[in-house]
Amino acid sequence: MNDRNHPSRLRPLARPIARLSLAATAAAALLLASGCGGGSGGQGGAASAELTGPAETLTLYRNNCVNCHGAELQGRMGAVTNLAEVGSRMSEAEIEAQIKSGSGAMPAFAERLTEEEIKALASWLAGHK
Repeated sequence: MNDRNHPSRLRPLARPIARLSLAATAAAALLLASGCGGGSGGQGGAASAELTGPAETLTLYRNNCVNCHGAELQGRMGAVTNLAEVGSRMSEAEIEAQIKSGSGAMPAFAERLTEEEIKALASWLAGHK
């Protein structure tokens, strides 16, 4: 058999590029599958001196929102995730609907959080103007 015509010799860069593409695809899939929520099993991020509010609400935020929205509401995934002045852009009802249903890359939290928890987060976030 002629090694010169072996598929790996015809396109020597194809294999490393394929591996890189596979790794990038796997990383993107993992990121999407993980969603933004940190789950309810532990701290989602470090405590911030900047954030004030009811302890229960801050814990909800840290455990479910901080991975995408940042420890100080600054957003970690672009301007759309910045919540620093979300109360001046959205009403409390709009924020509540966003948390419940999600949108775009934001996952829905209606199945993860209780109605009371969603209302508490929406009320707290609406106060950030």
